[in-house]
Amino acid sequence: MFNFDVVSGTVARKIIQESRSELVTVVKEAYLTHYAGSSVNPNSYFLRFPENPSARIIALPAYLGGEYDVAGIKWISSFPENIKNNVPRASAVLLLNDYATGYPFACLEASQISAARTAASAVLGAAQLLGRTNAERITVVGSGIIARNIIEFFAAEDWKVGEFAIVDHKAEYAELLAAHVRDELGYSASRFDDLPTAFDGADVIVLATTAPEPYIVEPGAFAPGQVVLNISLRDISPDLVLSSHNVVDDVDHCLTANTSPHLAEQQTGNRDFISGVLAQVIRGEVSLDAERPRIFSPFGLGVLDLAVGSYIHRRAVESGQTQAIDGFFGETERWGK
Repeated sequence: MFNFDVVSGTVARKIIQESRSELVTVVKEAYLTHYAGSSVNPNSYFLRFPENPSARIIALPAYLGGEYDVAGIKWISSFPENIKNNVPRASAVLLLNDYATGYPFACLEASQISAARTAASAVLGAAQLLGRTNAERITVVGSGIIARNIIEFFAAEDWKVGEFAIVDHKAEYAELLAAHVRDELGYSASRFDDLPTAFDGADVIVLATTAPEPYIVEPGAFAPGQVVLNISLRDISPDLVLSSHNVVDDVDHCLTANTSPHLAEQQTGNRDFISGVLAQVIRGEVSLDAERPRIFSPFGLGVLDLAVGSYIHRRAVESGQTQAIDGFFGETERWGK
């Protein structure tokens, strides 16, 4: 009854590679379940370090009802200085808890899961806000793991893309990602050295950086109808946010921690610039403005980790790729019985 499984990052990555399109559907259904009120998604808790201010570890507890009926917590670290030693910035684990008993039943390496749910959310948002799955140009700012995953999810969803424009302050990183897009995914891709040129003519702009504060501040930086995926959340000035059509994943979660939308709220004292959440766009409850840029700012909800993690755990069990830990719980009956 009280089994406990471990799913390695190698297994999680293999399952994700085999099922990216299915995961977009999983994320879509998780958003709709959350919007329907069948979830509990408390605020994330940020553990910070005074002597290492760029680093943090975040706890994301959540419960997702509906067909999932699972609770859990993701514990994810972000140590940007790791990159200097050729070590990925993020590492994470995800614990899944049985809703009936509260017992944890699985532990999954979750950096892959976190990247996948972020990428699935981004590509879902792009399709919903653009209204199609083809683009003359998709510009990607940042060339790390998240950027790569997002492009791979675009490919998995069979997007027709004339060109990927890759921008990074380190040219060699941009060249590596462009080469991956050309050689592994079969798209045209090039490195661009400045944002205005890369943004010009782009149908979709993906912001996937580690920027701590806004650097895209020029009025008119985005064109009317352009879809901006504000994945890293802090790249855009509040004035640009206020002049755009804004969709988030969850209003209360997104307008916190000095994200670009949060800065806009602080500047205006209200949230009137938010048009709605992505689930409302999916349900046809939000009309999209063709005269302004369309910005999607997903804070990253714990319920998405639960949905994607549950899917991966189920697939791993079905394919015999979990590592069962016998006797993990020392006692499974009440004392005296």
